[in-house]
Amino acid sequence: MTPLNISLADLIARLDEELPEADNLALISEAHLRAQTLSALGDQLIDHYVGKAKQAGASWTEIGDAIGVSKQAAQQRHTPAPFERFTNLNRHSIVLAQEAARTHKHESIGTEHMLLGLLGEPRGLAYEVLLAKAGSEQRVRDAIEEVLAPAGPKALRGHIAFRPESKTAIERTVRAAADLGHDRVGTEHTLLGLIRTEESPAAQVLRNLGFTPEELEETVRTEVARRSGAQGER
Repeated sequence: MTPLNISLADLIARLDEELPEADNLALISEAHLRAQTLSALGDQLIDHYVGKAKQAGASWTEIGDAIGVSKQAAQQRHTPAPFERFTNLNRHSIVLAQEAARTHKHESIGTEHMLLGLLGEPRGLAYEVLLAKAGSEQRVRDAIEEVLAPAGPKALRGHIAFRPESKTAIERTVRAAADLGHDRVGTEHTLLGLIRTEESPAAQVLRNLGFTPEELEETVRTEVARRSGAQGER
């Protein structure tokens, strides 16, 4: 019996159903990819509860004991930086950025993929800000399409690394939240981090859509305050 409502038979049946014409080697390849995805989800599940335990005051020694590894191994594997203070919506946008890079068969995650990740999370404030300026989601997607590199020969499997300018954008995302005095790092801060990375493709897209760093920062400041006020009235 497994702790989840899923079995090996379920996984096999679904794969056979979705790829009825695939040969055995193609099925092996797809099964391997799905196994990696399941493993990644498992790691994210553990990270979620490690984060909650740390917030509740648990030590790395206690967390290591709960996992069955040493303190050092637990800390090295599950320290959430640089995304420690990212909201769940913003973390999801980063996952979507990796999938956007994979879908377009690119070898690394660029700022343009991060922008696509924000556009894929409609619950985030960044999505709301983007559409308010551009008028439609399609206009934003068309603008991103103009800066996307041609697709590569094949999609990468497993982890996809960030490009240097994307790492810079993430650093400036965290800095943007700090500059505004916000404890959590939301999708709106990633939008600021992207436009502050001035030579990046995402910054180019945002400028083409009519954004400026100063205006965007003021919009974020205003909208975060408005949302906080609305929550306080509930």
